Amino acid sequence: MTARIQNPATVLPHALQPLLGAVKAAKEGGVPEATLELVHLRASQINGCSFCLDLGARNAKKAGETDERLHAVAAWREAPYFTDAERAALALAEAATRLADRPDPVPDAIWDAAAEYYDERQLASLVLWIGMTNLFNRLNVTTRQPAGEQTW
Repeated sequence: MTARIQNPATVLPHALQPLLGAVKAAKEGGVPEATLELVHLRASQINGCSFCLDLGARNAKKAGETDERLHAVAAWREAPYFTDAERAALALAEAATRLADRPDPVPDAIWDAAAEYYDERQLASLVLWIGMTNLFNRLNVTTRQPAGEQTW
């Protein structure tokens, strides 16, 4: 696979640093890094972003994730490896990623389940993290960024 163009965030001189700043801010919300990485992987699976899946799996491993959990994240509902808090975060990630799939994209039941485990700051972190993951997925998928070729 060859990229159509470089990642747009690197082509436009002032784009990358603010985006990375938002990513950094999302990591400062008190959500465990492993949970954020699982959320990133799940959204990237839904969006078919090989670049983010590759980078996300590497980052998850650095954060201490096990192969069992990484291999099972696509089937998190059926796998015994995830905590209730992680399941709530993954459900939120799926709903916020698949906005057009239902009339009420993020139903109260999904939000309320996440709010059982995460406070307002952590919820803000999760929502921002999910949004940034979806943004990077869209940049990378649209421009066909190859997995394993991070240039920034």
